[in-house]
Amino acid sequence: MHLEILTPEKKLFSDEASAVQFPGAGGSFQVLNNHAPIISSLKNGVISVKHGNTSTDFKVTGGFVEVLNNKVSVLVEGVQQ
Repeated sequence: MHLEILTPEKKLFSDEASAVQFPGAGGSFQVLNNHAPIISSLKNGVISVKHGNTSTDFKVTGGFVEVLNNKVSVLVEGVQQ
């Protein structure tokens, strides 16, 4: 699936991913290939992205995620370093 993570200032990630773990406002959840369509708000926490043989974590401060037709679009308020 294709994943894009964006902040108001820049694009953090744009590539294929096999799994993504999100800090959902109602609890943590994971998105895999061919996931059902969903829109969810995100709370402060870590987005974990598995791509290839590696994993990348982004510590984010809230936002939203939309999953539709194997495309995952994430808009976050900011990233903590």
